[in-house]
Amino acid sequence: MLPRASRLRRSMIATVGALLVFAPTPARAHGIGSEAADKSVLEFIPIGMEHMLLGWDHVLFVAGVLLVASQVRVAAKMISLFALGHSTTLIVATLAGWRINPEAVDIVIALSVVVVAVVAILGRPQHPGWFAAMVFGFGLVHGLGLATRFQDLGIPEAGQLWRVIAFNIGIEIGQLIVIFAVLAIALIVAAIVGRDREPAAMKLAAAALIVGGSVATSMVAYQMFTEPDDIVAAGYDITSDVCAVADRTEPLPADGDHASKSFFEPTEEAPLGDFGHSVGDGYIAVLYPTTLQGPDLQDLRAFITDADGALAGPASQVGEKVVAITADQQLTCDELDIEALTQFKKEWFASM
Repeated sequence: MLPRASRLRRSMIATVGALLVFAPTPARAHGIGSEAADKSVLEFIPIGMEHMLLGWDHVLFVAGVLLVASQVRVAAKMISLFALGHSTTLIVATLAGWRINPEAVDIVIALSVVVVAVVAILGRPQHPGWFAAMVFGFGLVHGLGLATRFQDLGIPEAGQLWRVIAFNIGIEIGQLIVIFAVLAIALIVAAIVGRDREPAAMKLAAAALIVGGSVATSMVAYQMFTEPDDIVAAGYDITSDVCAVADRTEPLPADGDHASKSFFEPTEEAPLGDFGHSVGDGYIAVLYPTTLQGPDLQDLRAFITDADGALAGPASQVGEKVVAITADQQLTCDELDIEALTQFKKEWFASM
């Protein structure tokens, strides 16, 4: 069977590639659930496997690379380069705190599916060095986007490295599952397609990947440029000259429990681990500058005291701003605006 490995693989990819194009949903391929922040190190292995097996970007890109490769050895090299690039930037960017727009990365990865499919139609490169470099480059970009998602989870720095490594192990296990499943299907597909129709089947699979990747790129781009990025666009029925709401970017550790009280004074140390835990449970956490005083401090204290499901405490990391954080949204104010906070809280709980 070894002499037929190339034919079996091509036949299998021709079928699997065509089917996968119509199965996945292109939105937010890099998404990681916020509940993952509370998981142990070992629990990040199945999270990585799930990301691989359910993520359209990874599966289709791997399928496209296998379609281009004509030998098992070449395919293994290409997939290893993609994994190396992905792992390198995921770990380095997470630990260094580098951030990049994850939606933009989704667009690049969707385009990568189109690129490898075009290469497959044109035929295997005579000098595969440039293709290997391209695969490695796409891996680097993919890791940058996922690192940004990781940082949004608010995982304590002490636990980030091992969780990222465990996640990568899960990714690699998931890739092996995909490849083995594909090879198993190849035995059936090769018998159905036959040697004479194999080139046509490969072209059809590559064309399907081009169509699917193009549609996915368009949908992700549309989603990226139409998502609201301020209070009015997001449906918040308020007018504020000092506040704006956007996707959450302020990390909180999630290694605490429920806070002992809802309001912490400027002279106290806010238990940010407890705040992160509560945000994961649906609460709103308000971080205010340590210099807040006078009527503003009284108004914020009264707001938190009267509001169920809200916490507040001083945090030097926000500078002179007031920041209200939910599981996926963030209200940032240059100065305290109780009306904006009230409406933000109202809309958040209404959305839940």
